[in-house]
Amino acid sequence: MTTLRTLGLAVLSAAEPADKLAAVRQMASAWDEGALEIGAPLPAVPDRPARPHSPVLMPPKHMPKRTYAGKAGRIALIHALAHIEFNAIDLACDIVCRQWDADMPREFYGDWVEVAREEADHFDLLLDLLRSLDTQYGDLPAHDGLWQAAEKTAHDLLARLAIVPMTLEARGLDTTPSGIEKLRRNNDPITADALEIIYRDEIKHVAAGVRWFSYLTKAKALEPEDHYHEMLARYFPGGLKEPFNHDARALAGMPVSWYCF
Repeated sequence: MTTLRTLGLAVLSAAEPADKLAAVRQMASAWDEGALEIGAPLPAVPDRPARPHSPVLMPPKHMPKRTYAGKAGRIALIHALAHIEFNAIDLACDIVCRQWDADMPREFYGDWVEVAREEADHFDLLLDLLRSLDTQYGDLPAHDGLWQAAEKTAHDLLARLAIVPMTLEARGLDTTPSGIEKLRRNNDPITADALEIIYRDEIKHVAAGVRWFSYLTKAKALEPEDHYHEMLARYFPGGLKEPFNHDARALAGMPVSWYCF
């Protein structure tokens, strides 16, 4: 029987970019029809999604620093962003597929289907930019930091929401506006425009994390802010560092006291 979880698993099982994009769009289209069941828990959700043979994965500290000038710098930046979006597709589908320790409403799943759809659109947009520069996803190395965070939080939905959308993706809200400004100063409006699209959508994605983290902490009689701080201490011991984009975080529903403490 086709369910949301089986279609999400198909996304996680698709290694090649074109196949993953097709699987996401099939899942989202089926969900849009309105009759798709969430489905029974799957026998197993892979610890790691299928991946193409390239890019080569390196530790984050060994990755070259991003630049915003010149063709090589532009390619490296776009490739790094494409890798983030490729992982983000699977992160959203992993949330959909897993059997968590709480029964979540249908609206929860709808939010993450929409996140997966938008992450796929972002990835596709960045693939087009890479092609325009005579390169493709996989030509450069990438790091595995996002999926390492997913593995650490695979047992706990509150931890997953706290660390992935509310911390790692929220960090993108902090840094992307300055990146857009640098691109425009370096006469690269095309990449800057693409980042504007991604930035606007990522506010919604962080908001989904905040919304469902708040919902679930309250359902468990936990104080949301205190529990977020507890999750940070446990899974993000390096702590949060400035600068913070207070306006974007406010749009995502995240109070200042959650991240400035």
